[in-house]
Formats: sequence, C-alpha cells, structure tokens
Amino acid sequence: MYTSLKRIAKLIVPKQLLQKNEFFFRKLVSLRYKGDKYQCNICHFNLNRFVNLDDHDLLCPNCGSRSRTRRLYKLLNEANILKGTILHFSPPRSLSERLRKIEDISYYSSDYENEFIADYSYDITAIDSESNFFDLVICYHVLEHINEDLKAMSELYRVLKPNGICYIQTPFKNGNIYEDTSITSEDARKTAFGQEDHVRIYSIKGLQNRLESVGFRVEIMTFENNSSETFGLKPETILIGKK
Repeated sequence: MYTSLKRIAKLIVPKQLLQKNEFFFRKLVSLRYKGDKYQCNICHFNLNRFVNLDDHDLLCPNCGSRSRTRRLYKLLNEANILKGTILHFSPPRSLSERLRKIEDISYYSSDYENEFIADYSYDITAIDSESNFFDLVICYHVLEHINEDLKAMSELYRVLKPNGICYIQTPFKNGNIYEDTSITSEDARKTAFGQEDHVRIYSIKGLQNRLESVGFRVEIMTFENNSSETFGLKPETILIGKK
C-alpha cells in the first residue's frame, strides 16, 4: 500500500512540489499507522507498525526514516557527540531536519548528486573545507558510489579535527572487497554490486583496512539482533573512524 502510493505520487506530482510538501503528504499517509506499539525516535511518532519495504527494511511513514537512520540517531545521542561542527553527506531528510534544530550544532549538509536536500555540494574526494575543521562526519552509504574511495577516505580524515569522529556505513559482504572498474553499465553494476550506481561491495574487514591505511583508528559496531524493537531497528554493522 505505502510503496504503491509513493510510486503514484512520484508519477503525478512534480519532484519540487513533492519535496516541498513531503511532510504534509507523510502526515496524511501516516494516519493509518498510528498506534502505541512502536515509536520513531527521530520524529517521536507513535505507530502500530512500521512500513515493511521490499528490501525488508522498516520505514517510519511519518518522517521517512529507515532503520539505520534511527539507530544512527540513537547512537549519536548515547555517545553525547551531537555538538560542535558536523558534516553530513547524503543526509536523509528526517535526520537532517532533526539535527538542524539542535542549538549546539553548526550543521553542514552535503549532496553531490542532487538527490537529497542539502546546503552544500562537496566532492567527497576534494572537500572544499579547511583541514581539522569538523568534530563529527557522517558518511552513510556514500563510499560504495565513489571510484576513488581511498582519496575520499583521506579527505574525511583531513577535514576532521584531532579526536574527531566519522560514522561510516556501506552495504557489506563476506570475504574480500569486490570491485571491478571494467563494470560500467547500470545493469551490470546492479548485478555485480547490488545497485546500478554502486562501484564495489565492501567487506567489513576490507573497509576497516582501507580506513586505517589513511590514518583512522577504527571501531566496529555490529548489532546482530533488534536491540530496540520499539524503534524498529534491524541488524547492521557500523564503522567508527577516529582521528
């Protein structure tokens, strides 16, 4: 039902109008999901169920947050690091709207491909920022799109302040990193890497090694089970790079 409505809306409503009124449309759709069994920790909407997407992720109908976004917000709050200067690549609107409201934050949102609503359009392989500037960088589901990923990782390290932190996530596979620069068509990339605009699939260890090669100290956080069923969280792995 939700997926069908979204597909129809994209077909008949201009993109700019849809973006401008996204939260209004979501409010209407989310009425049928209201309840008291679950809660979105980003928008604080109480619901009887999350939207079960085709990829088995759980979406909040009220703000559009995915499981990984809700867990990220939970972890950032628990670590008490939502302060100072923050750079957020490809920011989900649900989270970026929440972070903008925090008074102690200087928030820089960036989207290079014009797919998200953001203030800047930084090339992650050549970030237009002075060195040692950001306290926190969020880089979720970005590096798997970048051909020169080591260059991007070096830039993430450069713009972080000493003791700064970078939260990183990508899709993962077992074994080694799989990449092949000869695979360039969208269909072939989707078959090889799982999505038409991906250029590799990382392994957890492989991504850790590459991050460490540019200077990061890396912590791996793996959540095997739904540690908070109330918030609709799914199993996942997150890498935290520290400078």
